Amino acid sequence: MGAQVTQSVIAMQPSNAKAAGWMAGWLTLMLVLLVAGREATRELDVFQIMEMRSVIGLVMLYPLIHANGGFARMKTLRPLTHIVRNIVHYAAQYGWFLALTLIPLAQVVAIEFTMPIWTALLAVSFIGERLNVWKVLAIVLGLIGVIVIVQPGVAQISPGQLIMVLAAMGFGAAIVMVKSLTRTDTVLVIIFWMLVIQSAIGLVPAVYTWHWPSAHIWPWILVIAFCGTYSHYCFAQAMRYADATVVVPMDFLRVPLSATLGWLLYSERLDAATVIGAALILTGNLLNLKRS
Repeated sequence: MGAQVTQSVIAMQPSNAKAAGWMAGWLTLMLVLLVAGREATRELDVFQIMEMRSVIGLVMLYPLIHANGGFARMKTLRPLTHIVRNIVHYAAQYGWFLALTLIPLAQVVAIEFTMPIWTALLAVSFIGERLNVWKVLAIVLGLIGVIVIVQPGVAQISPGQLIMVLAAMGFGAAIVMVKSLTRTDTVLVIIFWMLVIQSAIGLVPAVYTWHWPSAHIWPWILVIAFCGTYSHYCFAQAMRYADATVVVPMDFLRVPLSATLGWLLYSERLDAATVIGAALILTGNLLNLKRS
């Protein structure tokens, strides 16, 4: 069975168009998760939110597991890689949720987008991907676009900003490990072990900080569980069709989309800087998709 799974994964034909389609699903779910995470952390501890997200997410994933042969098909030949990947991702995810409570939303998203730098460097160093001029241009234009939109000041770095920088580095490392895992494991196996391992990691701290959610928080928890589970499914599928250095720059679109969401839901202003930054990000992504 292991050999069959490996062969089916490696045989996947590269397609930037399909990768972009799966990334559209990732972007949509991540935007919803951003709002749900902010609302849930108003009442619940981050450890509890992450534990509920993993356990409920595993239940939500079961229909896909059942449709693909049940738990017997969730075996992996690389358990250690899954464990390391999920320890790193769990820590980064905790930092992301914690940063939501410490610094403005725009700063969380902006600092998160230092992540492609770490992803590109690690992908080149550890899984043999190559950087070309178009991939570098997409990353550079994306980062410039983020800076233009957020217009960071010169204030002293706060603990929340430092936490988010470390989280971004963790996300970059986790993405590289996901790309490596897609060469031998199916996407469903990767997501299954993510939920199982992270449920185990967070069980004790979640029990220690447990506070029964109020009625109006439960919908947000369910949204977090669904988006947190299936966003990763979309992202891992995208990584099957294209290099990490192609997929990750597409995620820069989350910055202008987040700004637009803030304008629509919270009446936050959508100024010229946001428009210019979005144009730079989109240009970089289009060049990358066309030339890679």
